[in-house]
Amino acid sequence: MPRIAYFGPSGTFTEMALAELESSGAFEGRVERIAAPSQGGALELVRCGDTDGAVVPIESSVEGSISSTLDSLAAGARLQIVAETELAVSFTIVANPGVGLADVRTLAAYPVAAAQVREWVARELPTAQPFTSASNAAAAEDVVAGHADAAVSTALAGARLGLTTLASGVADVEQAVTRFVLVTRPRVAPAPTGADRTSIVLQLTNEPGSLMRAFAEFATRGIDLTRIESRPTRTGLGTYRFYLDCVGHIDDAPVAEALKALHRTARIRFLGSWAATSSTGTPPPSDEAGAQWLTQLRKGVADL
Repeated sequence: MPRIAYFGPSGTFTEMALAELESSGAFEGRVERIAAPSQGGALELVRCGDTDGAVVPIESSVEGSISSTLDSLAAGARLQIVAETELAVSFTIVANPGVGLADVRTLAAYPVAAAQVREWVARELPTAQPFTSASNAAAAEDVVAGHADAAVSTALAGARLGLTTLASGVADVEQAVTRFVLVTRPRVAPAPTGADRTSIVLQLTNEPGSLMRAFAEFATRGIDLTRIESRPTRTGLGTYRFYLDCVGHIDDAPVAEALKALHRTARIRFLGSWAATSSTGTPPPSDEAGAQWLTQLRKGVADL
């Protein structure tokens, strides 16, 4: 039975994403779930061989990329994304039995969750003091421990701990979605499906035009970039890594050519090619006609 780490404790949206991947056939049968205290902690369990993989959040449609996940993927031994899933995200406000909304003086929340319910809290709990929790499920545990009167959490965590629901379906933005990825040690990428995502990290030389030239490797080949983000390397001011997602697979000729060209001039970390859950752009153009033309040239065909 594969051991799969996830950003815990039990009851987080990440555990729900792991369950979704499990039911969709991402693994051969059931898995042993291993809770980790952070995204980086889950990925380190994969690096050291304690688990076979990890599920972590990587992007929110409301708050953008999850910086702790990106930083952990860029540092240390290389890991590889092999699958993804998306979950619609809304929150449940939970409290100990007997506590009502009018009784809430302190509200526990994971920072990403707090940002997604800011307007609701200002309207419904304007005097509640915030308490920062380590995760959505940990927020519910903080209520049980007496650190807060209520928590922005999940229905799963509330039910697991015997808490009551004060409000459900809480979200400032309707149809909010979070994307989660399954990460393993490096291996052969899953076969292309025609609706794939490829992700890399670039560290460029600090000279004029280096970023433009990197982007041109994709643009000239008709490759659709769907995410461009910079994060500091933490080695000094003005030094950044660039995280790029594109439509396509490493087995697609245009994508492979772009990666080879970038490797000649930049430090590049391949984070993986895998089937995208939802379509986000235009697939790269087919190279089949050009490849056949070149083959004929090499064979010495006189008239093309």
